[in-house]
Amino acid sequence: MQIRQAGSRPSAKGPDDYFTGTVRIDAPFNGSGNLSGATVTFEPGARTAWHTHPLGQTLLVVSGLGLVQREGGPVEEIRPGDIIWFEPGEKHWHGAAPDCAMSHIAIAEMENGTPVTWLEKVADQDYLGDTP
Repeated sequence: MQIRQAGSRPSAKGPDDYFTGTVRIDAPFNGSGNLSGATVTFEPGARTAWHTHPLGQTLLVVSGLGLVQREGGPVEEIRPGDIIWFEPGEKHWHGAAPDCAMSHIAIAEMENGTPVTWLEKVADQDYLGDTP
């Protein structure tokens, strides 16, 4: 058994190449095998860039109000207690609502040493659901 005490690792800023707005990454972990994850907090209006996961991704929303979208689908709200599953290779983004922060635990498996492929940033009109 291993216990990693809360606060034993410093918080990290979400890299500007992959996120819009203020994003904090806490408690990153690697499980046995290829499992990886972290707690991610998005300030209001913050979000990921479009991205995919080779083996899929699970999000567990822990606080706030968030938004998610898969390519071709509508922008949808997510709330504490919601569990979101993105299929392998499914292009998507997720983040906070415009006026409310959101935190989730993100879990993905790695393939060839990486759990994610980052793509272009989400345009404001897409984030707000204003595209035709």
